Amino acid sequence: MTSTESQRPSTEIPSRRRFLQNGAAAAAGVSVFHIVPRHVLGGPGHTPPSETVTHGVIGCGGISYSAAHMRPNQDGAPIQTIAVADPDGRRLDRKMKQVGGPVKGYADWRHVLEHKGIDIIHVCTPPHWHALITIAAAEAGFDIWCEKPMSRTIYEGVKAAEAVQKYGRIFRLNTWFRFQGNLYGFGSTARPVKKLVSSGLLGWPLRVRVSRDTGFNYKLYWSGRTDLIPQPVPSYFNWNMWLGPAPMKPYHPHRTHGTFRGYWDYDGGGLADMGQHYLDPVQYFLDKDDTSPVEIEAYAPWPQHPDAAGDWGKVTMRYEDGCEIILESREWGEMDPPGQPYIEGPKGKLYRGFRTDPPELAAAVRSLPEPEPMRTDFEQCVKTRRKFALNERNGHRSCCLHNLANIAIRIGRKLHYDPVKQRFINDEQANRLVKQPMRAPWTL
Repeated sequence: MTSTESQRPSTEIPSRRRFLQNGAAAAAGVSVFHIVPRHVLGGPGHTPPSETVTHGVIGCGGISYSAAHMRPNQDGAPIQTIAVADPDGRRLDRKMKQVGGPVKGYADWRHVLEHKGIDIIHVCTPPHWHALITIAAAEAGFDIWCEKPMSRTIYEGVKAAEAVQKYGRIFRLNTWFRFQGNLYGFGSTARPVKKLVSSGLLGWPLRVRVSRDTGFNYKLYWSGRTDLIPQPVPSYFNWNMWLGPAPMKPYHPHRTHGTFRGYWDYDGGGLADMGQHYLDPVQYFLDKDDTSPVEIEAYAPWPQHPDAAGDWGKVTMRYEDGCEIILESREWGEMDPPGQPYIEGPKGKLYRGFRTDPPELAAAVRSLPEPEPMRTDFEQCVKTRRKFALNERNGHRSCCLHNLANIAIRIGRKLHYDPVKQRFINDEQANRLVKQPMRAPWTL
């Protein structure tokens, strides 16, 4: 069956829930006259379907092939991926072949949510879809594994987090430097930095510089073009569905498939692409998971183009307690001299490679208490119904950081923000970028 056919969910696909029900029936003494395959019973080398977490993947671009989202169906094993969706027929067909087995494919992602045998919905679309799909999946009873950034706007993030909590779902945001991976020369994870910051050895308040000089590249090549000439929509591509809640604009391939990052309607340039990777660990070790900066000021060309994200130089964000985060692209305008520390406090500094000033601070980290353990196995969180380390609450707040920075870049003046109301103070122009309209019939 090809991706262009209008498929409906099939009752032939076994689900984790159905096998659990069958197991309960057997325990109650109900006879079941079937020859049961070895993989259904479990045992050495075989995982029974009752222990298999099932998946539906929405969005079939490059990120959907990462280890986080790719769950191929293997012959003789329980089905892992039940359904996939993408408005690009070529990408959808390729994904279905890669997944294999009886996977179902759709141009309209809403059909994936009709498969009640799915446990986790993977949101691998451009960011302008993230909140809408997260909310719909939560309402339909699914847990959610969402790509970064969590949302395209602050308000969308608020509503997505509310829906996850309202319906009691388990949510994971797919960025990981808070708990695994090399934090750009600062240790195997953010935990050593957390230990140093929490110890007070650097003092307080702190200034954190997230710049190319300290090891962070914001990829300003993800900029939009301002010379697009409308192109015919390919026969295999549902442009209207791809746009969804975004404004209707003439088709051009540069608006899609990776380069969509350069347009405000769908993302927020290289800052939005990389910002949550870089800033979520900062939020974690500064202990800011429940708040946001109160002042944001950008140094960037102004006015910014209304459609295409472009250059910027520096953004300073200050919290109520005086802590600051400085974002620096080093690709536009004047900049601070090189050799700046990653973290600077009144008592000491931390540089890339975990060098400290004074030097003895780095050695002292080894004897400091370990931070509280984090739950980092998402499928186990789904089974136990316990929150994942990076969830809808702290994920929304770290997503707000680059959204606040981009708003300041676009507005061109210092902004004052209320982190409780999650609105700018006495600035309706900025607030129109917090909550942006959606194209009918899509709405939050």
